Amino acid sequence: MTQLLSIGAAAEATGLTPRTLRYYEQRGLLFPSAHSTGGARRYTPADLERLARIRSLAELLGADLGQIKKVLDGEDRLEGIRAEYHSDGVTPEREHELLVQALATRQALLAEVDTKVAALQDMRGQLLQRIERLERRLGRAEQPG
Repeated sequence: MTQLLSIGAAAEATGLTPRTLRYYEQRGLLFPSAHSTGGARRYTPADLERLARIRSLAELLGADLGQIKKVLDGEDRLEGIRAEYHSDGVTPEREHELLVQALATRQALLAEVDTKVAALQDMRGQLLQRIERLERRLGRAEQPG
């Protein structure tokens, strides 16, 4: 049987706070796999893996939980597509539909990444321009004159 963790234990295991776990649930990023008879949240190792993925995406994408949710939703869709694709009795027509869905989902994920990359490239360009301006000013200031 899978060990279920309380919200406090799950928070401690992931370096987050119980409040953060509840907030992630409100935002639709994570849902506890079970509840106690009294209604307390219970988390599985798979839930902890999802929390680690959320933290990883937060570091990669920034703290934009909306973008993180889009990525997680896409990954969840892909997992469902993968499971159905590999199940018994899938017709060739359905396999084709699933491949089309997987491709569209991956393209949507790529578009999310491209948006973030473009924003970072724009920020990088602005920083380079400012650095060059400062270097030019510094060069003028160091020249005796």
